[in-house]
Amino acid sequence: QLALVESGGGLVQAGDSLRLSCATSGRTLLTYYTMGWFRQAPGKEREFVAAIETRAGNTAYADSVKGRFTASINSARNTVYLQMNSLKPEDTAVYYCAVKRAGAPRTEFGSWGQGTQVTVSS
Repeated sequence: QLALVESGGGLVQAGDSLRLSCATSGRTLLTYYTMGWFRQAPGKEREFVAAIETRAGNTAYADSVKGRFTASINSARNTVYLQMNSLKPEDTAVYYCAVKRAGAPRTEFGSWGQGTQVTVSS
């Protein structure tokens, strides 16, 4: 089974930036998948943040992060990134990456990583 490992979280102030990484095992990024970023804040359900197709590079973002967050891929390193700029306290959450077949519905995202904590202070 595919393994995903997130890193890069931390404690920052509002307005700061962070870059999260999601390292994958195997040949995932050489085939036709969509990598997704999700987050879960305390007491809330997990929500979609961003997604990027491994081949075409097409991206999608939640309205709450559009214009501030950018997903990207380094296929040579089998790593997906989430650049987060202009962070807000409401971005505080555990961030997860996941994978699904390209074109499949978001409910098919799986192989969840362990998550990385992002805390934004005001």
